[in-house]
Amino acid sequence: MQNQTAVVTGATSGIGQACAFALAEQGVNLILMARRAERLAALKDELSQYPVTVETYVLDVRELDKINEVFADVDAKHKVDILINNAGLALGLGNIDEGRIEQWEQMIDTNIKGLLYVSRAVIPKMREQNSGHIVNIGSMAGGITYPGGNVYCASKSAVHTLSEAMNLDLVGTNIRVSNVAPGAANTEFSKVRFDGNETQADAVYEGFTPLGAEDIADLIVYILNAPAHVNIQHTLVMPTAQRSPTVLHRDQ
Repeated sequence: MQNQTAVVTGATSGIGQACAFALAEQGVNLILMARRAERLAALKDELSQYPVTVETYVLDVRELDKINEVFADVDAKHKVDILINNAGLALGLGNIDEGRIEQWEQMIDTNIKGLLYVSRAVIPKMREQNSGHIVNIGSMAGGITYPGGNVYCASKSAVHTLSEAMNLDLVGTNIRVSNVAPGAANTEFSKVRFDGNETQADAVYEGFTPLGAEDIADLIVYILNAPAHVNIQHTLVMPTAQRSPTVLHRDQ
């Protein structure tokens, strides 16, 4: 992957940030996108230790016009070899009949439509160059629904389905598509889900060793480094203590 160029969305925390460091270690040049300008600037500064170029864009993947503007600039300056569709979130953990519509819309707009918007901006150029690798960050929730997960699970099921659809649509090209579906990973995920309640978020990971963002980034590096004739289309990865969303061993 050395000297290739990767776009990473949702780059300022969790799996996206871990991917930025892991790819920089591999000599991959970075185009990092996220909503928080100060965090992007700080991340770019931290990545200066690596001999790669780092370009940043303040971007909310829900904003189609902004995406088109940003990728017009990207296309003019770069050949994108890797796209990591990482931007996404979960909000709330309640029954559908108690769900907050604004949370549903934010999850659908970010997890599904945002992924589509960014992919639509990148894939034509990849098809033109007949090369590239797209990594969509899904979730175990995309294959196994759990109580209270409803809309979030549905959104990640869509990511799984869209990953399969991309592979079908890109048959006959050298573009690979991989869906990476993590289980319990200790990132900002639960803090965001519970509106910043750190006590509630920390309780999710009590009594067992969860995945870390670096574990997922390591897996993604492995997938990206596979030989060109190998397309790892779907990976489901959980902590050893967890075997499904609802089957998890916690030490007493």
